[in-house]
Amino acid sequence: MDLEQFKTWVHKEFGINLFAYKENQLHRRILSLMSRVGVHDIDEYVKLLKTDYGQRQKFLDFITINVTEFFRNPELFKELQKEVEIYSREKNKNLKIWSAACSIGAEPYSLAIILDSLNNGNKSSIIATDIDTTILEKAKKGEYVLSEIKNVEKNNLDKYFKKSDDKYFIDTRIKNMVTFKKHDLILDNYEKGFDLIVCRNVVIYFNQDIKEKIYEKFSDSLKKGGLLFVGATESIYNYKDYGFEKASTFIYRKL
Repeated sequence: MDLEQFKTWVHKEFGINLFAYKENQLHRRILSLMSRVGVHDIDEYVKLLKTDYGQRQKFLDFITINVTEFFRNPELFKELQKEVEIYSREKNKNLKIWSAACSIGAEPYSLAIILDSLNNGNKSSIIATDIDTTILEKAKKGEYVLSEIKNVEKNNLDKYFKKSDDKYFIDTRIKNMVTFKKHDLILDNYEKGFDLIVCRNVVIYFNQDIKEKIYEKFSDSLKKGGLLFVGATESIYNYKDYGFEKASTFIYRKL
């Protein structure tokens, strides 16, 4: 089996479209994962994925890029908080927010903490989505380790987390502000009417065609004046093509 056949098999088996990923990057990731588990060719790896549930989950986690933490790039989250505060004040209404490809929930819970600090938590809704149902179950638990909460300021750590042994548990009130759902950015329809969409460090892995379609759909899903917050390596150079203006370095506003 070659890489193209493997991508077809993964699409059929897991419903994940690897054809949308940048080929060289994807190939390196797969070879790296195979090397970690001591497998030397793709046929052998497929046999392992068919029989070993643990390895299936490791593959899904690795391929769907579940690397995240609270307030990743804290200085950018401060800019986001400032923009959300201005937007909320001007619009004077409840916010509808989407955290796309939310992984273990650190990002949507970071957004919930921001809303709570702006006294807008009870009036707004946060939808958090990911392609991986196992990771969504982990997100719903709201249980984290030190490396995942290292960017949380001490006053917020004391206010919004309870520590037990070496685990940190997010406050139930913050947890209840977020609704988790399964969603595939490539294959599924997008809801409309969002005031803010946050999608960080995911689109960078997709090829140009898929990337453009995602940005078009994000633009369609935002209200006029709504904000799109992307990752620190994901500047949208042709943002005007999607009807955006720059609100900040990695924040775009729909015109």
